[in-house]
Amino acid sequence: MAGTPSEPRVLRYLDHLRHEKRLADRTLTAYADALARLQSAAEALPLALADVQPHHVRRWMAEAHAGGLGPRSLALLLSAWRGFYAWWGRHGRTLGEPALAQNPVQGVRAPKAGRPLPKALSVDQAVALAEQVPDALHPALSARDGCLVELLYGGGLRVAELVGLDLRPNDRAGAGWIDLDDATAHVLGKGRKRRSVPLGPPALAAVRAWLACRGELARPDEPALFVTRHGTRLSTSQVRTRLRAIGQQAGLPVPVHPHMLRHSFASHLLQSSGDLRAVQELLGHASIRTTQVYTRLDFQHLAQVYDAAHPRAKKK
Repeated sequence: MAGTPSEPRVLRYLDHLRHEKRLADRTLTAYADALARLQSAAEALPLALADVQPHHVRRWMAEAHAGGLGPRSLALLLSAWRGFYAWWGRHGRTLGEPALAQNPVQGVRAPKAGRPLPKALSVDQAVALAEQVPDALHPALSARDGCLVELLYGGGLRVAELVGLDLRPNDRAGAGWIDLDDATAHVLGKGRKRRSVPLGPPALAAVRAWLACRGELARPDEPALFVTRHGTRLSTSQVRTRLRAIGQQAGLPVPVHPHMLRHSFASHLLQSSGDLRAVQELLGHASIRTTQVYTRLDFQHLAQVYDAAHPRAKKK
């Protein structure tokens, strides 16, 4: 923490944020700390806040970065400082202040935050999850849960695409369906774009096993492929809850969520095929850049194998 701001202009700006902008207390605290840091940095030179120049701001950003602040924290500092000087420029004359020549923060940008790698299961973990017989209150629910895992991992479906599946094609918005004869899942993805995903024998067997007992739970007029024990369409939150429980039953060391299985599908497929374009099509990514994150995952996997197995990677 940089202390409490005491400069009158800064205090008036914080009052403006509190009473006119009605910022939340937590946000106000963060802005107050950021502006106290600005005030301290200027006083250390010494320098009046009105005389701060862009090169001062860049220097302070570099010092804050070297001191351990990450891109998000730096961006918050810049946002607070930029907003303060913009407010000062608009309201300075009404407060009897001289006009500011420029906003010294306007052209300064924080470094981009690194995009975190998606978490994926190892192949062994994914297989253990898929082979786990889900513990459920009803045999039909166990068959349903096994089918959920197979479609998420075996087809790379998004959870919304999964719960949007119906028994058969229809005109309902967002509906998808599975063609068992063609071994294909037809889904409606982001941007209302339809795509078809091939399904392997384990996924098809799981669908058939679920369909054989779905009628024990589903209401007669329910079009959804996946239903709850009350017979209505399964929700995304219910899928997440069931998947976490199945992961625990399988003894996996990490909490399992639907998107983790989609990531696992993509990274395992890329490791085996190396075909980035095919993975893009199967995932339904509009841009190849979105899919390229899995090349980083693949390299990370290869690096781990190298570190564990190659004689030259061993430390003496």
